[in-house]
Amino acid sequence: MIRMEEKQPAGVHCFSLENRRKAVITGVQDIRSFNENEVLLLSEAGKILLKGEQLHVRNLNLEKGEAEVEGRVDSLSYLTKNAHKKDESILKRMFR
Repeated sequence: MIRMEEKQPAGVHCFSLENRRKAVITGVQDIRSFNENEVLLLSEAGKILLKGEQLHVRNLNLEKGEAEVEGRVDSLSYLTKNAHKKDESILKRMFR
């Protein structure tokens, strides 16, 4: 695997997954939350949610914008900026 030594230009990110066991993400700005089943990252492309089992953040370098997550990765989702607003409106409608 080729490792990037320089920081990615603004707005660029990359995701690499090896055998569903090792994920390398570039363009990472922050890790919002993590546990054994979920890792929520903030990237140049917005929020990214990794789901799986026995997940742990093995390496994080915010200067280079890189994160490495190990464990069994079951899914990767890009969360839209208005996804939370949509959920709120559904909840508001339920409790009227």
